[in-house]
Amino acid sequence: MTQHFNVLIVDDELAYRTVLSKILSKNGYPSISAESGQEALALLKEEKYDLVLTDLMMGGMNGIELLESIKSLYSDTEVIMITGHGTIKNAVEAIKKGAFSYFIKGNDPEELLLEIKKIAKMSDLSRKNSDSKPDVLLSSKNKKFAHIINTAKKAAKSEANILLLGESGVGKEVFANFIHETSLRHDGPFVPVNCHAFQDTLLESELFGHKKGAFTGATEDRVGRFESSDGGTLFLDEIADTPLSTQIKLLRSIETRKIERLGSNQIVDVDFRLIAATNCDIKAMIEDQSFREDFYYRISTITVNIPPLRDHREDLPDLIDMFIQRYMKVTNKEVEKINPDVMKFLLDYDYPGNIRELKNIIERLVVLSDDNVLHMEDLPYVDEAASLNSGISYEGKTLKEIRVETEIAYIKETLLESGHNITKAAEVLGISRRQLTNKINEYDLKN
Repeated sequence: MTQHFNVLIVDDELAYRTVLSKILSKNGYPSISAESGQEALALLKEEKYDLVLTDLMMGGMNGIELLESIKSLYSDTEVIMITGHGTIKNAVEAIKKGAFSYFIKGNDPEELLLEIKKIAKMSDLSRKNSDSKPDVLLSSKNKKFAHIINTAKKAAKSEANILLLGESGVGKEVFANFIHETSLRHDGPFVPVNCHAFQDTLLESELFGHKKGAFTGATEDRVGRFESSDGGTLFLDEIADTPLSTQIKLLRSIETRKIERLGSNQIVDVDFRLIAATNCDIKAMIEDQSFREDFYYRISTITVNIPPLRDHREDLPDLIDMFIQRYMKVTNKEVEKINPDVMKFLLDYDYPGNIRELKNIIERLVVLSDDNVLHMEDLPYVDEAASLNSGISYEGKTLKEIRVETEIAYIKETLLESGHNITKAAEVLGISRRQLTNKINEYDLKN
């Protein structure tokens, strides 16, 4: 049995939870159970789980909604969707949203155990091989980026508030972790919060904590992320998504290093270092009054603008090698050769999703390789390009121009399929609603 492999079962049927728990226990996988998505999220806040087995159809929060919350808050937790025969289509959609796989109720439990074994092995290898080594990600052959990294190193030694700017996927959380680990607070906790993942009132409860009875559903006292970061670093990701009312409270707490839990008048002193991050144009948001100027100046004593991957292509060979080595270890596979057309694609591609996209591409190539060779047909864009670009002429165009035309075609198709529902289309595209709105304006795709 893999050591320290935690499984969380989520199902609103007690009988099924009990049966599944017994099957897992018999095969060396102890588990904890929750009867709802809300209870599961509460458990995930208290303890790390390597795997969540969740029913798709549940009262209240369904399996898809739980999956989306888990992936936004606990990206290294895997999810297997459990479904009936009538909802397989939805389960397949869940895989597109980040689920590891799905299991059909009534099928042989050995199928499920085989999937769990894969995840347990990957988790064990990840622990042994330290999946988060920052060496390559925080060094560069590009002079401009190397200077930015050096600025981050200097900033780490101070207590100044730091704002990390950059497109989605450039590695802002990697930078935040690096700053914490090289600071005088490295022995304290590093507490990340994705501000985009919570509704307004829930975000304030998450940050400041609450007293029992402060609002409906507050059944007990809860310590917030500010108090949890005492002696360490508080990392507020997607800071631009905080509402104006919350910005006022955050400004006061950052200035005074004091907080009040919701429903309480007691002032609590908190010793934390703040790092914030966003992929938005905050100065433009200040102009349209969706972001407070005084709050911006408070969180940005030092600003680190992380460039997109396309602006430091010199680092691509090292990054490609690093991710190949990482996923060879995770999947227990050997990669002996990269086909020249694959390497050409990897070196020429613009990576709109930046390092995160590169990592996902390499993982896919390694996982799908069955002959120790990385093949062109295993790239995620080959089939898409064939269908989406059928009306696009490539002659005389640069790779960037082709990428833009492909992006426009895909956004148009996604908007059409979603009935021009911006929120739904953004979910399918894997970007935020604001990012999609910016793309629609940039490419003049309004109805």
